[in-house]
Amino acid sequence: MAEIGKLNHLEERLRAIEGGKDYAFATLEEVFLVPNIITPPKFKVPDFDKYKGTTCSKNHLNMYCRKMGAYAKDKELLVHFFQESLTGVAVTWYANLEPS
Repeated sequence: MAEIGKLNHLEERLRAIEGGKDYAFATLEEVFLVPNIITPPKFKVPDFDKYKGTTCSKNHLNMYCRKMGAYAKDKELLVHFFQESLTGVAVTWYANLEPS
């Protein structure tokens, strides 16, 4: 229930910022890139150098995978937390991906 209250608050803020457009979601799952993610107990996202879209993407991906190596078998977790290693235009691109 708390999630619905937070979502309603965010929708209200978006309407105020963007002129009253409706941002209603049928369920919270619609906004998750990776649905049904299960985060391990005591999981802490490592600190990442943020990828801005202007450096070598292959090097960034290699460093991300090395830092998340302990979770290499959990592809959903890797995808879900990849956004934490992005900034600027790169995080905008990621945020606009369709869930699959």
